[in-house]
Amino acid sequence: MKKNILISTGGSGGHVVPATIFYEHLKKIFDVSISSDKRGAKFLDKLKYDIKIINTPKLSKNLFLIPFKILIIIYLIIKSFFFLKRKKIDILISTGGYMSLPLCIASKILNIKIFLFEPNMVLGRANKMFVRFCKKIFCYSDKIKNFPNNLKNKISITQTLLRKEFYSVKPSEDFNNEINLLIIGGSQGAALFDTAINDSIIKISKKYKLKIFQQTNYKNYKNLKNSYSKNNIESKLFNFNENISNFMSISNLCITRAGASTLAELTFLNVPYIAVPLPLAKDNHQYENANFYEKKQCNWVLNQSELNERNLTNKLINIIENKDDYLNKKNNMRNFSYQNTWNNINQKIITIINEN
Repeated sequence: MKKNILISTGGSGGHVVPATIFYEHLKKIFDVSISSDKRGAKFLDKLKYDIKIINTPKLSKNLFLIPFKILIIIYLIIKSFFFLKRKKIDILISTGGYMSLPLCIASKILNIKIFLFEPNMVLGRANKMFVRFCKKIFCYSDKIKNFPNNLKNKISITQTLLRKEFYSVKPSEDFNNEINLLIIGGSQGAALFDTAINDSIIKISKKYKLKIFQQTNYKNYKNLKNSYSKNNIESKLFNFNENISNFMSISNLCITRAGASTLAELTFLNVPYIAVPLPLAKDNHQYENANFYEKKQCNWVLNQSELNERNLTNKLINIIENKDDYLNKKNNMRNFSYQNTWNNINQKIITIINEN
């Protein structure tokens, strides 16, 4: 009889995308379903996945609301308990975030095996709460900040998780006569990217042949499109739900936030990038993600406080005119990713789950 696995996710695309990757790796061998909060459900195809909505609230900083939120979480733990029991779940895989709390607590009560996933270079707070109770935690490194030293034996290092379509995409070409610049703000968007970067791009376009592929939201679409058209800059604007691999494959340079999934995808497809970590990310994990790849000489890092027209323009010109450094980044990306295949990761995940 197949084991029943529930994958708990929600919140941002950074949590949901890895959940769908685990689903694809496991669906042939196990009975797999996904739980999410309402925010995360926006990133899931309801026709493709069996989704259970468990809408865990954030604990408010408002002291008057905390008791109310705690009561909701207690209710959700009870609801999760009966859901897990009714569905006869054998294994819970959590991709982190506060939305996983009720299911992880209920799983612990029911003695269900718990596996965690931490793609960031800083241990998330929910994962830190449950790491002592899990069988294994899938990570990209054993140098995770805030990870308890006495529990490092629980780390199972895996190659970066990528959606299956990435393995059939041809890596990007070098830039020669034309620079195809990709700009990625992530699932939460980056309004700053729609403004702070714009002036620099206009300036660069006067000197080099430039084509822009930019992820934005519908609210900013019209202003951006008008700005590029006015300055005779060829552009294609898209949202988070469009297939990002298509844009990465035709881009040869990128400016991006530093979400773990995005950096893994760019590195795999050999697209050198300037990472601008989101400073408000919890525990500064985006900076640590960018720093992880910077140490491997796969990227350039620009702090948000340094993101202005002059600095970004100078950085881009330096990259364009210093081709050796650019090519070195691409070569380091190839060396980092050469063992990353769908089959290698598939065997690793299934072996770890079956062994534990």
